[in-house]
Amino acid sequence: MTQRQIIQVFEQYQKSRMQFVQTVADMAARPQNIETLQSAGVMSLLRPLILDVVPSIQQTAALALGRLADHSDDLAEAVVREDILPQLVHSLVSQNSTQRLRVEGHMVSVFAVSHKNRFYKKAASFVLRAVAKHSPDLAQAVVACGGVDTLVLCLEDFDPGVKEAAAWALGNVARHNELLAQSVLEAGAVPLLMLCLREPEMALKRIAASTLSDICKHTPELAQAVVDTGAVAHLAQMILNPDAKLKRQVFSALSQISKHSVGLAEMVIEAEIFPAALICLRDPDDYVRKNVTTLMREVVKHSPELSQVIVNCGGMSAVIDSLGDCQGSLRLPGIMMLGYVATHSENLAMAVILSKGVHQLALCLSEEPEHHIKAATAWSIGQIGYHTPEHAKAVAMVNLLPSLLRLYMEASSSEDLQVKSKDALKSILQKCTYLPALEPLLYDAPSNILKHVVCQFSKVLPHDSKARRLFVTSGGLKKVQEMDAEQGSPLQEYINTINSCFPEEIVRYYSPGYSEVLLERLENYQPAL
Repeated sequence: MTQRQIIQVFEQYQKSRMQFVQTVADMAARPQNIETLQSAGVMSLLRPLILDVVPSIQQTAALALGRLADHSDDLAEAVVREDILPQLVHSLVSQNSTQRLRVEGHMVSVFAVSHKNRFYKKAASFVLRAVAKHSPDLAQAVVACGGVDTLVLCLEDFDPGVKEAAAWALGNVARHNELLAQSVLEAGAVPLLMLCLREPEMALKRIAASTLSDICKHTPELAQAVVDTGAVAHLAQMILNPDAKLKRQVFSALSQISKHSVGLAEMVIEAEIFPAALICLRDPDDYVRKNVTTLMREVVKHSPELSQVIVNCGGMSAVIDSLGDCQGSLRLPGIMMLGYVATHSENLAMAVILSKGVHQLALCLSEEPEHHIKAATAWSIGQIGYHTPEHAKAVAMVNLLPSLLRLYMEASSSEDLQVKSKDALKSILQKCTYLPALEPLLYDAPSNILKHVVCQFSKVLPHDSKARRLFVTSGGLKKVQEMDAEQGSPLQEYINTINSCFPEEIVRYYSPGYSEVLLERLENYQPAL
């Protein structure tokens, strides 16, 4: 056999390997092929090709594995079982080490080395990202094989695409829980992610901001560690960037920082985010608007002072206006923000009322089909109405008491919606002295709500002659006499107080069975001749 024939054998072998991994990578991009590939034992066949001597075969094998792992947690677990992750990490470390040695030894240019390795690094990072995204256990497998440290090394790469792939994978590790996010922090990722925010490539900025958000969200300590690197100032500089996807991630990260404590929220405020951020409430992108509102919600929940800052800069009025321009889950942060503002003080709750916030919440309660959104709306209404009779009247005049009662009593309402509606109704009723709104509840409310309604009548009627007259002519007094109350119960005491406001003969007249008594007296009456 000639030398040429021997070489042809090896060339054919290389060509076949390349054709195989390319075909598998193409097939793995189509969900309908996944089950067949898995049953054919594709994982064990791809495993040795990760360490192939031909870089293009390595890269394509990693791409195929990434697509498979991305498809489901079962396939991601198969990647772990096949012991593929240590091979990937080893090869990534080798590539990073080779690049450093060559750069330091001036053997080739920096850009030539980076260009040679970047495709594999991106593909290998994709595999780690795809495995980590599914569950904390799979993300822990990435940590356990040294994947996080290796991905952090990739953040130092010259190629923006490699940095982006590594940052994305680190975000998928960090997002699951505190321990995993801590492992990303301890590996030194945060300072490098901050550098990524300064890069000109928009995709890299987005992923860096997203990963910082995933790290911050778990605990105040993690958020503080990110803040200590100067993250808030850098994020603040990007809130008016024209790129909508970047703004989404920037506001998300600022929200995750703000939510943990008053101190962290104050640092965000001090970065002069507002009122500039309010411009983004008019952004065409739905999720930019949602994340701006979420940021305000996380700020105002901490204290009256922070709520007042947002109110003073026009944030609350802007959110109320925006509630009329969106639907569904996009409304939820704004609904909750109004509740958080209102809960702090009478003055802040009145500010919500004067800004027509109650009217918008009434629309949300009637328009939204999702029970969790209705529950949040009911909660916010309760936070507005529980302060004083004036606050309760503002809620009652929008006819919200019957709506809350209906949601509480409907069997189809979720348990959370029933609880939130009942709590809101009770807290408002305990302050409400606006009797025209209370009277319809006399006819519809169950006993546990009815006692609060009757209690309010017992407080108002002794001091208001006009209200007493209306109570009789509207049928309210008659309805009270028909109530079945246990002797000595609070409800019976309230009824007794109400009855004491009227002449005894009027109370008897409207009592059940009194007409029969009158008829019997008529029959027995003997006129004087």
